[in-house]
Amino acid sequence: MGKGQIKLKEKTAIILGATGLTGGFLLQMLLNDERYIKIRLFSRSSIGFSHPKLEEHLVDLLNLESYKTNFLADEVFCCIGTTKAKTPDTEMYRKIDFGIPVSAAKISRINGIETFMVISSMGANSKSGVSYNRIKGEMEEAVLKCGIPNTYILQPSLIGGKREEKRIGEWLAKQFMKVLNFVLVGPLEKYRSIDPEVIAGSMVWLANNNYDSVRIQSDEIKRIYESHSNTSETD
Repeated sequence: MGKGQIKLKEKTAIILGATGLTGGFLLQMLLNDERYIKIRLFSRSSIGFSHPKLEEHLVDLLNLESYKTNFLADEVFCCIGTTKAKTPDTEMYRKIDFGIPVSAAKISRINGIETFMVISSMGANSKSGVSYNRIKGEMEEAVLKCGIPNTYILQPSLIGGKREEKRIGEWLAKQFMKVLNFVLVGPLEKYRSIDPEVIAGSMVWLANNNYDSVRIQSDEIKRIYESHSNTSETD
């Protein structure tokens, strides 16, 4: 694990998807982190509260290029994602899961943002016969082509936690995984479900430290969080 300080003072971060489960945890962590003086949110709807550090931009995320003059920060955290159940239209699904992260990465590159983090998924593969995995894999490749110096792609397994919206299939899967987690050990540990707080905490640490891996799988995300969750500063 290659680590080194890139500790920046008075940083600004951009979050895409702060109204989501993982994005919500990430937002609270950054608001409580004194290294960050401004958090810019780009989303379709308001998070519903104010804070001295917050700067909300209510925008059409499918047309992110129109807002590139305000897309300025030290780091970008992309927590955008949908499901087939929530977005059954294939074209719209691709616009969200592929289009938004890739547009954000391209703007980040143009604007000189040097750290870009995106939540993908375990199983992401541009050659996959499964459309969900294929789109995620294509997104990863397109993001990497942008050449942002510090790019990290997190590939979590099923994300736990309670959502405000009801996703019956996902809820059933989570109940099943709660039982299955006990037998997923050793090389199978990466298939265990993972809490959104763990993903968010790992993202904050990665943003403030050098790390050798670009694609980071679920078990590795957990190890990062467990190793550094009690430290507020870089190692």
